[in-house]
Amino acid sequence: MKNIAGKVVVITGASSGFGECTARHLASLGAKVVLGARRQERLADICSSIRDAGGQAAYRQTDVTRREDVQGLVDLALSEFGRLDVMINNAGLMAIAPLDADKVEEWDAMIDINIKGVLYGISAALPVFRKQNSGHFINLSSVGGIKVSAPGGVVYSGTKFAVHAISEGLRVEAGPNIRTTTLSPGAVDSELKYGSSDPAAAAAMVEFYKTAIPTQTIADTIAFAISQADNVDINDIVLRPTSQEF
Repeated sequence: MKNIAGKVVVITGASSGFGECTARHLASLGAKVVLGARRQERLADICSSIRDAGGQAAYRQTDVTRREDVQGLVDLALSEFGRLDVMINNAGLMAIAPLDADKVEEWDAMIDINIKGVLYGISAALPVFRKQNSGHFINLSSVGGIKVSAPGGVVYSGTKFAVHAISEGLRVEAGPNIRTTTLSPGAVDSELKYGSSDPAAAAAMVEFYKTAIPTQTIADTIAFAISQADNVDINDIVLRPTSQEF
């Protein structure tokens, strides 16, 4: 983990779950973390806790569906710490429901958060990485981006397939000194399982997630990807419970 200390890491969706756990873990390894999410009070508490433990952290209230918010988060990293080394596009929504339920507003929200949120993160960070001639994108996809989780997960899977496509295209276009990692979790404990307003789908998700593995597994995996030598690019990681079939 020696390649983590001193790196400046921006994390979206950092007020709970994957983002919070990863922020705490990377800070404990010496990274300088910059946290974005909509819940400002949660961000303040997390940053205060990290600083009390001897780490370095900053935060900005961030809605990833607003391009200017994501740009402001990257700008904060530059103003506070002078550079940006890792952009973790983590914010996500999993609103599981069958297509017949016609949850169009939730479809729109997943497209805006899961796809546009990643693109806005790329838009904000890529020029910085170009100027530095170094950087690392870590984009959160899902096993639902490898196999369509139907019934119920069609639109969610569509957004996560898009994350895979965007990440692979980014890897090719970004060039030899900018790394791209796509992380595809299965059932890992987080608030994602509460994203649906469809009663039957929501109940099924809670039941399914009884086999979930701890959130710390995501933090450990992200740390592994970041810690590699600068000329090593870990492109795709899939992790899930040993009992999970798909």
